[in-house]
Amino acid sequence: MAEGEKQGSSFMIYIIAFIAALAGLLFGYDTGVISGAILYIKDQFNLTSQIVERVVSAVLLGAVFGAAFSGAMADKLGRRRSLIITAVLFSLGAIGSALAPNIPVLILCRFLIGLAIGVASYVAPLYISEISPANVRGSLVSLNQFMITLGIVAAYLIDFALTSSPQEWRWMFGLGALPAVILLVGMIFLPESPRWLVSRGQVEKAKQVLSRTGSGKNVDDEIRDISKSMEAKEGGWGEVFAPWVRPALIVGIALAFFQQATGINTIIYYAPTIFEFAGFGSHKVAILATVGVGTVNVLMTVVAIWLLDKLGRKPLLYIGMTGMVLSLGLIGVAFSMASLSGALKWICVISVVFYIASFAIGLGPIFWLMIAEIYPLRVRGRAMSLATVANWGFNMLVAATFLTLTETLGKAGTFWLFAGVSVFGIIFCYFFVPETKGFTLEEIEQHLKSGRRFRDLSSKKAS
Repeated sequence: MAEGEKQGSSFMIYIIAFIAALAGLLFGYDTGVISGAILYIKDQFNLTSQIVERVVSAVLLGAVFGAAFSGAMADKLGRRRSLIITAVLFSLGAIGSALAPNIPVLILCRFLIGLAIGVASYVAPLYISEISPANVRGSLVSLNQFMITLGIVAAYLIDFALTSSPQEWRWMFGLGALPAVILLVGMIFLPESPRWLVSRGQVEKAKQVLSRTGSGKNVDDEIRDISKSMEAKEGGWGEVFAPWVRPALIVGIALAFFQQATGINTIIYYAPTIFEFAGFGSHKVAILATVGVGTVNVLMTVVAIWLLDKLGRKPLLYIGMTGMVLSLGLIGVAFSMASLSGALKWICVISVVFYIASFAIGLGPIFWLMIAEIYPLRVRGRAMSLATVANWGFNMLVAATFLTLTETLGKAGTFWLFAGVSVFGIIFCYFFVPETKGFTLEEIEQHLKSGRRFRDLSSKKAS
C-alpha cells in the first residue's frame, strides 16, 4: 500500500471509530441527564421517592433487555445495522421523553432509551474492534469508554444551562436527539464489519472494506487470517458454564456486581440530589457541583487508559477501590455528624470528587476491559453478553433502591454500606482476579484450561 493510501486508510478508520463511538456518547448522555432533570420532574409531578426510583431505573430495565439480545441481534443483522437501529431508538426515546405528558409515558420512553443503551454498550465496542487494524485497536476501542464519560459531563453541563424554568427538563431530554440523528446519518454511510461480512460469505465486500481501513497488510492475507480465526465453531451455553471456564465467569460477574454495588450510579444519577441532601440550597447550584464531578470522571478515565498497560489491572483496582472506601466512609461521617452541618456540603463535594476519580481509574474501565480479555474465544460472545446483562441488572437494582435505602438506613448508613461492599471487592480481587497485563488472549485461555488457580496467571508471567 502506498504511503498516501495508508494515510487515507488511517484517517478513514478514525472517522469510522468516532462516528460509532457516538453510541457511547449517547450512552453517557442519556444516563447522566436524568440527574438534573429528575429534580424538576419530581417537583412538577409531586413524586414520591419510589416513583422517582422507577423513572430513573426505567432506562436500566431497558438496558438489561437490550443487552440480553444484543449479541444475537449483532450476529443476525450485522454490527452496522444494529447501530442504526439503536440510533433510531435513541432519537424516539429522547423526543418522546421531552414531550411526555405524564409519568407512565416518560417511563416508557426512558425504557426505549434503555434498550438502545443495552445494545450500544455491546455492539459499539465490538464494531470498532472488528473494523480497526490491530496496531490501533486498543486506543480506538477505548475511545468508546472516553465518549461515555464525555456524554455524562455534557449532560451535566446541559442540565446546568437549562435551569431557568421548571419546564426546561423537557429540553434536557430532547437535546439528546441531536447526537442520535448524527449517529444515524453517519452509520448509513459507514461500512459493515469485515469479520461479519466474511461470516456471511460476502468476501468481496470484506476485501473492499479492508482496502479502505486496513493496516497496510495484503488484503488477501487479512481475509485468510479472519477466515482461519472463524474455523472453530462457537461454543454453546453449556461450555460457558463448563468447570474450566467457571473461574473467568465468576470474575466477570463479580466485577459487574462490585462496579455497581459500590454506588457509582447513585453518584451518576443522583449527584444533585445528594448535594441537596448535604445542604446546597438550589437545584442550579447542586447541578453546578455535579458538573465538576463529571469533568473529573472524564479526566481520570484518560489517566486510566494511559496507566492500564503500564501499572497493570490489579494495582489500579487496589488503588481505585481503596480510594472509594475512604471517600464513601467520609461521606457517611459527614452525614452522621450534625456538628459539621456548615461544612457538610463541602466535605460532601470533595468526597464525591475523590470517589469518582477513584472509580474512574479502577473499576470503571477495568470491568469492561477484563471481560474482553478473560473469556475463551469459543464462548467470548456469550460470556461477555452474560456479564453485560449482569452489570445492567445490578445497576438497575442499586438505582431502584438508593432513595429507599437512604430512608431506611439513613444517608450515612447507605454510604457506609457502599464502603463495606468496596472492602469486600478489594478482598475478592486479591484472592480471585488475575493480572492480565502482558498476556495474550491465547495465554489466558491456556491458563484456564490448565486447571491452575485463575489468580496465579500473574505468577506464571513472573516465573
